[in-house]
Amino acid sequence: MADKIDAMLALRSGGRLLVGRDRIAILEAVAQHGSITEAARVLGFSYKTAWDAVSSINNLMPRQVLVTKAGGRRGGGAVLTEEGHRLIAAFRRLEDKLSRISTLISEEGLDGPTDLLFWSVAMKTSARNVFHCTVAEVRRAPVNVEVVLKVSPVHSIVAVITNESADDLGIAVGREAVALVKASFVMLARPTPGLTLSTPNCIEGTVLERIDGGVNSEIVLDLGGGKTLTSIVTRDGADDLELKVGATACAFFNTSQVIIAVD
Repeated sequence: MADKIDAMLALRSGGRLLVGRDRIAILEAVAQHGSITEAARVLGFSYKTAWDAVSSINNLMPRQVLVTKAGGRRGGGAVLTEEGHRLIAAFRRLEDKLSRISTLISEEGLDGPTDLLFWSVAMKTSARNVFHCTVAEVRRAPVNVEVVLKVSPVHSIVAVITNESADDLGIAVGREAVALVKASFVMLARPTPGLTLSTPNCIEGTVLERIDGGVNSEIVLDLGGGKTLTSIVTRDGADDLELKVGATACAFFNTSQVIIAVD
């Protein structure tokens, strides 16, 4: 009897990774228990692992999959949107079909590596901020190209890449892409009248979480619409800016620090 093949599905949109089995399990547990905290406990994950997974899905999906209720991240609950339920249903349908294919493969064998039509490689990156975007505008210059990426109905990110890179990536208005920004590149300031910055990337948000380490602090900003942005700043800097949960902050980063990826 042939060994069973366990096919791992990575649900993708336009070639980009959205969710895997663990993230779907987290969404299902949240739907059942109405709480990220309880979902993490039942599945044996840390709260941070569950929250980061949900936050990543919200950032990568065009529409929000989960909404937190009033009372704060730990004090309130969480509810899946219709988009979240559709995502779970789509994943499970595809997983069922892939399971049937893997069963046939284990019973009949493979004629060659080309038969592995459903094998996919999950994208892994060290960048904390990964956003599904649509190219809204392309401004070409002799050397560089300024690309305006729509992250949400109210937020955009501007990236500067070379003309050669823009051609290689097929950058054009309407093209879907993924924007990556390392948390250490994201600087923070308190919004003040007349604040002027040298970069167009200035996004205002509300401090959702602050985690202090010995030297640095991790600040997570709620941008609205289920989108979040993470910054790593010094702990002294976070104290000086009074970055407590609920405070408003302006996140900014250079256009050259935005990485664009496409399928």
